[in-house]
Amino acid sequence: MILADKIIENRKKNGWSQEELADRLGVSRQSVSKWEGAQAVPDMKKILQMADVFNVSTDYLLRDEIEEPLPPEVMPVDNGLEEETVRRVSMEEAGEFLIHNEESAVRISTGVMLCILSPVILLMLGGMAEAGIIPFSEQTATMIGTIILLLMIAAAVAMFIMTGMKGKRFEYLENLNIDTEYGVSGMARERRSNYADTHSRLIVIGIVLCVIAAIPVMVLGFAEEAVLNSMWEAAGVDLLLIMCAAGVKMIVLTCIRQGGFDKLLEEGDYTRINKRAGRYDGIYWAIVLAIYLGWSFVTMKWEFTWIVWPIGGVLFAAYREIVKAIVRSKNM
Repeated sequence: MILADKIIENRKKNGWSQEELADRLGVSRQSVSKWEGAQAVPDMKKILQMADVFNVSTDYLLRDEIEEPLPPEVMPVDNGLEEETVRRVSMEEAGEFLIHNEESAVRISTGVMLCILSPVILLMLGGMAEAGIIPFSEQTATMIGTIILLLMIAAAVAMFIMTGMKGKRFEYLENLNIDTEYGVSGMARERRSNYADTHSRLIVIGIVLCVIAAIPVMVLGFAEEAVLNSMWEAAGVDLLLIMCAAGVKMIVLTCIRQGGFDKLLEEGDYTRINKRAGRYDGIYWAIVLAIYLGWSFVTMKWEFTWIVWPIGGVLFAAYREIVKAIVRSKNM
């Protein structure tokens, strides 16, 4: 085993991200990344520091033929929290997971988009019926719009369930500590690096769309035709929802793609401490969805209830930090 792989293996065994190891060694994260990618070799001073940090000998780090006697599949690991197990991931499994992750990104982001778009037809039919543009009563228009809304939400839920069922075999990447075979980390890191510009671009565009989504409501709300005011107002809200849906889809799509690489590297949101904190994320987002739908149906103020999603996103960061603090306190 070469030095690069030994650094990766021991960093993961301790549950550290590249940033955390870099802090302990007094170097930049980029330096650690280059060492792990076999693009550079640490000097002797850093080798000695690593030996102390990892609690291993310098001979083990420097001599490729010396390897720790680890069981092939599952092994105990001391990560500073509590005893865990490590699951070995082959190159074939990693490749299959990345294919599944791409498919999941498309399905989940589309499902989220459908949830946000679900009231669009309802609002438009209601506005047109109130303005007398269509030969339906407001009650009939509301009934048709509600049926379409429920069908869209049902389609979204079906996508979520299908994705969850197909991803069962890869759940260990989120729940267990992993040890990747030779070449897997390098492959994942290279793909993540190649995707970095696209990830940043989609995040920026998605956020901008969500921020400017309120503009159509403000502009169309000042329509001069009194008879068409209700229709223009509905059109403004619909454009808001469409822009938000497009922006959120981009954000969710690219975050899931990025998350796939981080899962294999045990970095970002998938370090070993974050895996434990993330076990309850599904409950959190289920509550957010329930609040959104409940508030929307009770008040029928769809032009305002969409704010639940950005607020939920902001609060999620605080929620995650609280859960991580609880996990750490239980294992001190």
